[in-house]
Amino acid sequence: MLEKVNKDTRILPVLRNYTRAVFRYPWLLIGTIVGVMGIELSALVGPLFFKEFIDTLTEGQPSDEVVQALLLILVGYLGVMLTGWAFRRLQMHSILRIEANVPADLMRQAFKYLTGHAYEFFINNFAGSLTRKVNRYGRSFEQVIDGILLSIFPTALFAGGVVIILFTRNHWLGLGVLVWTILFVGLQILMTRWRYRYKLERAAADSKLTGALSDSIGNQSSVTFYAAEKHEQGIFGNIVEVWRSATRRSWDADMFNYAVQGLLSIVVELGLLVGAVFLWQEGHITIGDFVLIQVYILSLIERIWGIGSTIRRLYDSFADAYEMVEILETPHAVQDLPSTAKLSATSPNISFTGVSFWFDENRPILKDLSLSIAAREKVALVGPSGAGKSTITKLLLRLYDTKEGEIRIGDQSIREVTQESLRSAISFVPQEPALFHRTLKENIAYGRPDASFEEIIEAAKKAHCHEFIETLPEGYETYVGERGVKLSGGERQRVAIARAIVKDAPILVLDEATSSLDSESEALIQDALKVLMEGKTVVVIAHRLSTIMRMDRIVVIEDGEIAATGTHADLLNQEGGLYKKLWDIQAGSFLTQ
Repeated sequence: MLEKVNKDTRILPVLRNYTRAVFRYPWLLIGTIVGVMGIELSALVGPLFFKEFIDTLTEGQPSDEVVQALLLILVGYLGVMLTGWAFRRLQMHSILRIEANVPADLMRQAFKYLTGHAYEFFINNFAGSLTRKVNRYGRSFEQVIDGILLSIFPTALFAGGVVIILFTRNHWLGLGVLVWTILFVGLQILMTRWRYRYKLERAAADSKLTGALSDSIGNQSSVTFYAAEKHEQGIFGNIVEVWRSATRRSWDADMFNYAVQGLLSIVVELGLLVGAVFLWQEGHITIGDFVLIQVYILSLIERIWGIGSTIRRLYDSFADAYEMVEILETPHAVQDLPSTAKLSATSPNISFTGVSFWFDENRPILKDLSLSIAAREKVALVGPSGAGKSTITKLLLRLYDTKEGEIRIGDQSIREVTQESLRSAISFVPQEPALFHRTLKENIAYGRPDASFEEIIEAAKKAHCHEFIETLPEGYETYVGERGVKLSGGERQRVAIARAIVKDAPILVLDEATSSLDSESEALIQDALKVLMEGKTVVVIAHRLSTIMRMDRIVVIEDGEIAATGTHADLLNQEGGLYKKLWDIQAGSFLTQ
């Protein structure tokens, strides 16, 4: 069961965001409001012509004068309908443009803020769920704007007009409609608020369903390799059952709501007509008033009945949109300072001073680490798994902020420069590169989209992926599949290296960049990397020590601290050192240098 929530706290943030978005188009909003007012005025005035038409028919004998009067009434009615038609065109023109422009703005806003969240945010959320929340945020606006401007607002205008007109005919008619309208709408709001918690349950279950489906399908290869289809089906089946139960409760609440609405509609229609009979008996109203009452009441019942559905859809939309609003109101874990400058990487030396980092304070990952890397120095980080090597590179890229200490590039703290300029100055090749489901050309040029095709080909040749790309039917226009699944691990790695070559940033970070390559490809890539590293500050993480023998310096990390530092030869001469132990373990499998 969901925790009890204050529904207004969920509605108001959504309304605030949507209102700001709509007010960017003031003339379209004014056009919509004026159009709605014109439409409702026509809807109120039109039945008055019907009343006069019926009264003229029933009160007079057929004659040329009566026929002329009837035709004049019809001409007036035509004028009212044409006026309503013109206002409807204005309303539709305006609202359609609002509903095209604003959702696009909202989705751009949501995507921009979403992508500003820190690395940890994305590893703690399903990609499928986040995708769904962005889409719902944009789509929910259409339901909200339709509900308010095309249902609640016009119904309020029409109900007010009906009460005033019937009150002028007879105050009991007007008061009866007013009391019924207030009771009906009030009851609808109360019942909708009661039902809202069931919608929240269903929305949460739907998000879990989407996330589970995305997680399972995205890892389908693992499911197949481990023959875990039945296991996954069981997990998904349990989540579907939760969704089914939440959906059933939500719809049962709807059914009860419809029953109450129907009963109230019968009461008001028959009650007003019965009362009108007695008023007619006393001579207070005419036959035409019966027509007026019936037209108004039937239209009002339909509209107010629709208000109940509209309020429910609004709450549904608020619940859907609030999932994204929560993300929009969650501060970014890693933020640029208000006075942040751009990084100047003309002298790309790197310094870690007293850096500590942890997720759990009782289990620190890095402990008071200090490390200086000179400009254009090539440094390798080695050590056992879990020692903190990858954390060092994540902190350098500012995927996380240090808990203690400072990281500087040149004479600038990375906290005091924009994240964009920081990451633009670093080419990063991860252990398991993920490619976009775009063309090879787009993937290689991703770090520098304005790169020429000739530069892309040159980078591909240096990374030794040009050879296999040329064998593909579409060549560089080949789509690689989601996360690059159409390519082998080694091919993805070489494309990632080509991407780094095109970017040509002054700082290069390689995290096991040759781990997915066979021996022949690795030898080729080593040559390419030597060219890539020239003139750059390089940080390499490697478990395969044969790949970092020629680094200027090797830093051994153990338990979040620097255990040793030196050249390959220096570290081998340290008997009993961790590096020598690792070297002895791997020596039998090294490539000949």
